[in-house]
Amino acid sequence: MIIIGVFMAKHKMATDIFRQVKDFIYEKCGISFTENKIYLLEDRLSKRLDELNMSSYEEYLYYLKYDPNRRNELKSLYNSITTNETSFYRDMVQLTAFRTGVLPMVLKSKNPRDKTLRVWSAGCSTGEEPYTLAMMFLDENLPMKGWRIEIIASDISDRVLQSARKGVYGDYAIRNTNPVALKRFFTKQNDGYHVNPEVKRMVRFMSINLFDTYETRNASKIDIIFCRNVIIYFDDDSKRKVMGHFYDALTKDGVLVLGFSETLINLTRAFKAKGINRCIVYEKV
Repeated sequence: MIIIGVFMAKHKMATDIFRQVKDFIYEKCGISFTENKIYLLEDRLSKRLDELNMSSYEEYLYYLKYDPNRRNELKSLYNSITTNETSFYRDMVQLTAFRTGVLPMVLKSKNPRDKTLRVWSAGCSTGEEPYTLAMMFLDENLPMKGWRIEIIASDISDRVLQSARKGVYGDYAIRNTNPVALKRFFTKQNDGYHVNPEVKRMVRFMSINLFDTYETRNASKIDIIFCRNVIIYFDDDSKRKVMGHFYDALTKDGVLVLGFSETLINLTRAFKAKGINRCIVYEKV
């Protein structure tokens, strides 16, 4: 028998408070909650009220705005509202197009005296994407060919970054990983699959709010940005702001890779769409 239960938030959020909370979140990180998502915020923030021993969302909003500990609570807020669904080698059609088309194009565009490749995995969640990219670069023998690979992996959630740095994963995370890669890049232990040191050394994890101009400056001179299935949570104005940050971070011939369902059409002219092996990427104009 399968019993399907619906979680009912212990604390209810009045419509006017919902609007204030969603506006506060939007101002801080650009994530947009529409009017019909009140139940979602109730669900995700109710636990924070219990942990802080608060009785209302009005009290919580005041805490976020004025309490001396509000900076730390912002991190807990981001942990609560962000969704983290990912896996190793996710969307292989796109990754194959990247490996066979985008990567050779970017390497060819580099100055022959510059053998450094800088990649930014923006919104990296628990680390599967940046580690996958590192594995692909190792498969291409780029380090053996003299390339210095630097992968910056960022997320707004400290909770997922802590998990990513550990590099230990269960069966669900590696479900798309072929046996050869699994044997080469992971070590199976009692608590899960551990990413091997040669992969972990290539990735540096950082907390970056993509909506924050100052924080995004920590990623600069980037050749390739991966930001897949992230901007779907932003409205058009937020997307334009984030794209401006990506534009500033990319090198002259830099490339932006978005998720299959994401597009910059009618959003900005700062990037030019380019079809590569049945996939669309965006070049800096």
